[in-house]
Amino acid sequence: MVLLCLSITALVCLSVTIFSFQTKFDFTSCQGVLFVLLMTLFFSGLILAILLPFQYVPWLHAVYAVLGAGVFTLFLAFDTQLLMGNRRHTLSPEEYVFGALNIYLDIIYIFTFFLQIFGTSRE
Repeated sequence: MVLLCLSITALVCLSVTIFSFQTKFDFTSCQGVLFVLLMTLFFSGLILAILLPFQYVPWLHAVYAVLGAGVFTLFLAFDTQLLMGNRRHTLSPEEYVFGALNIYLDIIYIFTFFLQIFGTSRE
């Protein structure tokens, strides 16, 4: 299962990177939308943790994981374009370590959400 999630994550990262290089759409101008999506994901997870502390609802956990994987895939496209430059917002050459760390964290979050999706489907 871990190798399957790893290969799916690698495929998603490769396709998002290729898409980010060739698209005309500027994800760096969508910072507000990405922030709203992230806060919606955060507060929905917080509300679910408060309302269902002693219950486990597998389909709800799977829906949360799918939404999380989608949000962080969008963040991967955003951070890739931010690192590439030639967009509305770019990183300066001194900030490339920060950009690489952001991309690394996006990939780790996507991988953990895929692990949650496939772990939920096995139960």
